Amino acid sequence: MRVQKLSLLAVTAVAGLSLAACQGGDTSSSDAGDSSSPSSASSPSSQSSTSPGSDGSGASGGKGAPTASRTGGAMASACTTSQLAFSTSGGMAEGTLIVNLKNTGSATCSLKGFPGADLKSKDGTVSAQRSKLAAPLVSVKPGEETRFTLHYPPNNSGGSGETFTGLVVTPPNETHSRTLPVSINVPVSDGSGPAVTVDPVGTGK
Repeated sequence: MRVQKLSLLAVTAVAGLSLAACQGGDTSSSDAGDSSSPSSASSPSSQSSTSPGSDGSGASGGKGAPTASRTGGAMASACTTSQLAFSTSGGMAEGTLIVNLKNTGSATCSLKGFPGADLKSKDGTVSAQRSKLAAPLVSVKPGEETRFTLHYPPNNSGGSGETFTGLVVTPPNETHSRTLPVSINVPVSDGSGPAVTVDPVGTGK
């Protein structure tokens, strides 16, 4: 879905389409735990943790958790929202946000597919479209993390744009979401500009 002109009428339409696509996405706070809806996408400078056991680190490779590995073998049980800690970090390029998923459970779990990612503002919700990247099978050991990338058009228009303050994330094959605090500003357009997109879990750096 492309960011629409954010008049009250347009935002209402955007919000309606988003809710239909997300089957009633929840807006649970990052401290409140799980929601009951399958919907769900923090400023590149912000970091947040929504599960006990998270160290609040950014992307893996530096001081963060060890990185999960892709595997072609048998799939471990799917990672559930309750056993994942969520954090964010700035992407390599302007207009990108990394969302980290850390396994805080006691057993290896797996993730494969696209997460739900919904940006929320005071005017409505925009659901990220899926990119064309193939989704790998990712095995995440206890204490390890994997990630996905959210892409959005940065506001270089000189105008105030629209600021999104929440990102609702739903892991692949899950129905429970977590909401991460964000501050993402995008330009207001007539719908012909770049869309907000999300990559599958386990892709990118």
